[in-house]
Amino acid sequence: MTRIRPFAALFFLLEFVQCREANKRPNFLVVVVDDLRWDDVGAYGHPFVETPNIDRIAREGARFQNAFATTPLCSPSRANILTGLYARRNGITDNTNRSERSHELVTFPRLLDAAGYDTAFLGKWHMGNDETERPGFDYWVSMKGQGEAIDPYLHENGTTRKVEGYVTDLLTDRAVRFLSRERDEPFVLFLAHKALHPNIIQHDDGTSTPIGEGGFIPAERHRTLYADAEIPRRPSYGVPPAGKPALERSIEGLPPLGPETVLPDGAIRDRLRMLMAVDEGLGRMLDVLERKGELENTVVVVTSDHGFFYGEHGLSEERRLAYEESLRIPLVVRYPPLVKAGSVIDPMVLTLDLAPTLLELGGVPPEPLDGRSLVPLFRDETEGWRDAFFIEYYSDIVFPRIVNMGYEAVRTERYKLIHYRELEGMDELYDLETDPYEMTNLIASEDYASVRQELYSRLEDF
Repeated sequence: MTRIRPFAALFFLLEFVQCREANKRPNFLVVVVDDLRWDDVGAYGHPFVETPNIDRIAREGARFQNAFATTPLCSPSRANILTGLYARRNGITDNTNRSERSHELVTFPRLLDAAGYDTAFLGKWHMGNDETERPGFDYWVSMKGQGEAIDPYLHENGTTRKVEGYVTDLLTDRAVRFLSRERDEPFVLFLAHKALHPNIIQHDDGTSTPIGEGGFIPAERHRTLYADAEIPRRPSYGVPPAGKPALERSIEGLPPLGPETVLPDGAIRDRLRMLMAVDEGLGRMLDVLERKGELENTVVVVTSDHGFFYGEHGLSEERRLAYEESLRIPLVVRYPPLVKAGSVIDPMVLTLDLAPTLLELGGVPPEPLDGRSLVPLFRDETEGWRDAFFIEYYSDIVFPRIVNMGYEAVRTERYKLIHYRELEGMDELYDLETDPYEMTNLIASEDYASVRQELYSRLEDF
């Protein structure tokens, strides 16, 4: 038998270890914050909000400048993120009780679970009121419907009980315990916070009832944050929606949109205060991953299901609409083996893109999806990337002002066309280059006739 010299043996051992490390599948930590606007985060330029841990992910990874929800409503957007499919294809089209359908969804954690990942879901599932386990998750913690901000009822792997404490902290506690486990296989942790959503009672018919003034409840330790800070305003704040006939309609029992219908400053401050507990929780999870030596091999994603109106066009609660404040979301990703620190990525990306991205990185080729893997963008390969995307919304009965306002829309890098399916003659067209705040509807402008025709054609194509 040929004897291997010690140095040669060491060389082969190192080569073997490096080969194993190169083929090691990454972990995934995905944090979805409810209703978080893209411009409410320090990394996106907010003047006073403190989000040091989210900012760290952006600083040590990539910040997407143009990330969007394709259906700006809680339940459909969560299904978009988890499946990579448009609402019309995954079947979760609104906030009514879609519990049965949501048990059937083929989600990216479900596929990764079948491929050997240890998977966990924690937080707000919200595709119906059913809080019980969905397929593909080894560890499950959820709440009925929207859940409660204080002392929530948590369904944890088959048992529902009331747990004392602030819901954001309670979910973080369980996330930390999951991350702290010793395991041989890679993991997926999908943490869907209730924050920054108001505290409401969700009814089976899709309606909801706010609890308390505004419903936005920060942790007790954060209730005096930002008391003297000046809240930034976009130029469309409190401006009546002139030229938007769908919003100019007279709705019985409701005041016209304008300065009297904006979100109160106190509610805005409470929303921003709620974000602090989310950011602190992210910091705790990063600490665990660092201590375990797993951070560098973990894809960390922080994003939102959709945005929120603070009073732009007089809107405050009707976040289902296709304006930028509702569509645009933050998206930051950290994964040192692939994502260059400090990257700023400009091409348009969607909630639909997360599932194919994580499946590719996890070594699970998905069936064709509506989203696209972001891996080429991490490598600065932008040729052939999308130059437009489709947006859809299906009417529900929660907010009287937007009943019968189902729409389909198309957004390009410069233009946006909104076609209301049930409101004849009320479509909208915006030139985002000259009018980034969408204050001038150009649908009837002859100067934009060719643009209008092209966008209607693209809408038909989608």
